[in-house]
Amino acid sequence: MSPAGSLATPRRLVARAFVPVVSLLLLAAMFALVLGTAGATLGYDYRAYEGASRALLDGKPMYENAFAINGGTGPDVYLYPPTFAVALVPWLSLGGAAAGLWSVAMALCFVAGVAMLPVRRDVRWLIVIVAALDWPLLYAVKLGQVEPILFLGFAAAWRGIDRAGVVGTAAAVGALIKVQPGLLVVWAIATRRFRAVAVAVAIGVALVAVTTVFTGVGAWASYVDLLRGMGGDFSTPHNFAPGAVAHLAGASDGMATVVQLASVALAVAALALALRYAPADISLLITILASQLISSPLRDHYAVLLLLPTAYLVQRGKNWAVMFPLLGWATLFADGSSNAWLATASVSLTFFGCLAVLLWEARQQRGSAPIHVAPAYA
Repeated sequence: MSPAGSLATPRRLVARAFVPVVSLLLLAAMFALVLGTAGATLGYDYRAYEGASRALLDGKPMYENAFAINGGTGPDVYLYPPTFAVALVPWLSLGGAAAGLWSVAMALCFVAGVAMLPVRRDVRWLIVIVAALDWPLLYAVKLGQVEPILFLGFAAAWRGIDRAGVVGTAAAVGALIKVQPGLLVVWAIATRRFRAVAVAVAIGVALVAVTTVFTGVGAWASYVDLLRGMGGDFSTPHNFAPGAVAHLAGASDGMATVVQLASVALAVAALALALRYAPADISLLITILASQLISSPLRDHYAVLLLLPTAYLVQRGKNWAVMFPLLGWATLFADGSSNAWLATASVSLTFFGCLAVLLWEARQQRGSAPIHVAPAYA
C-alpha cells in the first residue's frame, strides 16, 4: 500500500466517526433548544393523554367534553383510542415531570426509528441532519405528540416488510394509538401478506378486549362519535386538510366538503395505483402517506412521516427529496392573515407532491431493469 493510501484509511475512519457524532449532537441540540424554550407548551398534547388516563382512574368518561365530541382541540381534549389512555396510566406515576419526560421519550422514539430505516448508513445520518432542521418534528416533540411513535412503528414495518410479526404488530399497535396506521392492514391484504393480517387482528382483538375491561364498551362508542364529528369540521384551529384550506380561503362549508372529499378520493386513487403496480416498498410508503391524507384534521406535525419516503428517495440518488420535510417551515406563515391559506395548503401539497414522486419512481422501476442499491442497509 502506498503512503497516500495508508493515510487515506485513517482519514476515512475519522470522517465516518465524525459525521454520526456531529449529526446526533446537532439533533440533540435542536431538541434541547425547543424543549428548553417551550414554556407552557411543553407536553401540551401530553396533558390530554394524562387527563384521559386520570379520568379513567377516577371512573369518569374520557370523552365527556362536548368540545372534543365536536372535533375541537385544546388542553385536556383527548382525541385518541381508549387503548392509548389505558396504556399511559403507569406514566402518571412520574408526577410533575411526566410531560417533559414524555417529550424526551418522543425524541428517543424518533431516533430509534431512524436507526431502523432500511437504508445505507450514510442516508440515515443525512436523515438525522435533516430532522434537526425539520420544524414538524421539533414541534411534535415539543408538544409530546405521538407522531414519533408512529414513525418508529412505520420504520419497523418497512425494515421488516416480509416479517409478518413486525408488520402485524406495527399495524395493530399503531392503530390503537392513532387510527391511521390501521391502513397497513389494507396494504398487507393487497400484497397478500395474510399472516401479517392475522397477527394484526389477533393483537388488535386482544388489546381491545383488555382495554374494554377497564373502560367499558361505551368508551368505544364515544370514540366513534368523536371520529365522526372531527371529519366534518373545517373550522378547527390548526387544521391543514384541503377542506380546511378551502374554508380558510373563503369557501362555503359545502364547497369545503367537496374539496375534502376530492382530496380523499385522490389519495385513495394513488393508493390503489400503488397497490396494483408499485413494488412492495414503494406501495408501503404510499400507504403511510395516504393514511394521513384520508383523515381530517390534517396537522402540520404529521409531516414527520415525510422523512420515511425522503430516506427512500435519497437512497436511490434523489438527494433533492430532502426538500419535502424542510417545506414544513412554511406552516409558520399560517398566521391568520388573509393569505394564510397559502401557507396552510403547503402541508397537503407536500404530501401529494411526495405521493406523485413515489408513483413516478414506481413507474420508472416497472419500465426498466431494477436498480440494485447495495447494501440496502447496514
